[in-house]
Amino acid sequence: MLGAKLADPARRRLAAQAHAAGHWIGNHTMSHGTPLGRLKDASAARREILETEKLLGDLAHADRLFRPFGGEGKLGPHLLNSAAVDVLRENRMTCVLWNAIPRDWDDPGGWVEKALRQCQAQPSTLLVLHDLPTGAMDHLQTFIGQVREQGGEFSQDFPPECVLIRRGEATTPLAPYVTA
Repeated sequence: MLGAKLADPARRRLAAQAHAAGHWIGNHTMSHGTPLGRLKDASAARREILETEKLLGDLAHADRLFRPFGGEGKLGPHLLNSAAVDVLRENRMTCVLWNAIPRDWDDPGGWVEKALRQCQAQPSTLLVLHDLPTGAMDHLQTFIGQVREQGGEFSQDFPPECVLIRRGEATTPLAPYVTA
């Protein structure tokens, strides 16, 4: 969840409904404005994470999940800066990345086929989709049905290679994802 969205009571109620239904809620920065690795001000990176964490409150998953803003789904050192890593470690948060981006925001009517190909190309997929007013989610049930028809399953866990930091401890070298 974006912290800025949680500040809206109607959106917070929607997040609370999702939480009550068993969905995991995590932190996706306050503003989704600039990848944290591109911020020069350490205090800005800290605020992006900590203000959202405060707004999440009891909706947050026990592992205090965090997914950085990637900027069109790209992975690289622009994702985090050292201040962001310090916050994640100090607060024993779990930083989760992704391994599939079908660019649903770019192709609201055609993302399903791309997503299916991305899922078929690997043993376990963490797919990023966006609930934006583009009409892309009108195709979500089609995607889910096709995954199941092809023998795929859905689970609330993460491929190990997508977990960068688990409960404050790095699980993989951080250098490829942190601005020097």
